[in-house]
Amino acid sequence: MKKIFILVLIFTYFTSQAQTQTSPYEWNWTRDGIWTGTALGVSAGGLLIISGKEPFSEAEIADFKTKIDDINGIDRWAAGNYSENASKISDIPFYLSFAAPFTLLFDDEMNDHAGQLFGIYIQSLATTSALFTVTAGLTNRARPYVYSNDPDSFERQRSTSATRSFYSGHVAATTTATFFAAKAYQDFNPDSPAVPYIWAGAAALPAAVGYFRMEAGQHFLTDVLLGYGLGALAGYYIPELHKRKEDSNIGFTPIMGRDDFGGDFQGFSLSYSF
Repeated sequence: MKKIFILVLIFTYFTSQAQTQTSPYEWNWTRDGIWTGTALGVSAGGLLIISGKEPFSEAEIADFKTKIDDINGIDRWAAGNYSENASKISDIPFYLSFAAPFTLLFDDEMNDHAGQLFGIYIQSLATTSALFTVTAGLTNRARPYVYSNDPDSFERQRSTSATRSFYSGHVAATTTATFFAAKAYQDFNPDSPAVPYIWAGAAALPAAVGYFRMEAGQHFLTDVLLGYGLGALAGYYIPELHKRKEDSNIGFTPIMGRDDFGGDFQGFSLSYSF
């Protein structure tokens, strides 16, 4: 998840680009600046909490192994999983997901609004990161590999990372990125026949990350499901919250001018469109 902050810093400058055509979104520097800045601050605070966590003791690890049957039914099958190879494979779709919004730049109209889009993208990732880092810092759920008897997993079991199973940050970040890309494309191209296929890809990529994270023993199914849900909410609804509001059919505008006799006047114009 630390990679998210690097992306946030790299792409901040895009938000200053000027837009030349009408966009379905709007960006408010005061509101969105405070929102994004707060999310980044909370993320930094969450990382500080994580850095101060203590690893499980030998006694706690031994106790976990005796209580594997106490894990809820939906998660129990993953307890004891451990695979370095699966962990490395999970990183492939994870990293690919961050590139998904860049494909939007191949659309000429969307490319004209690159600054606005990346501003909303950064805000979406920062929000997801804030939720994840604070949760990971305040909870101590053991990862599935803590229950493993594989000697290769013993070193990991004694790391602070072993305490951060809840919830899957990889899945949350991936889903945020892919859902954002699909949502933005749909809002700019609502009649495109490619929309269903883009959404299918957006849903499949984080699902693949979640599968391999469970195979690797990094997370339980409930960790993956929660990460998927929260990431989907951020990726879909943060762009939705930036949708440009429809023009009102009632207009109320102050006016001033000079009449035919040379006198100045001031007043209000009330208009109704239908």
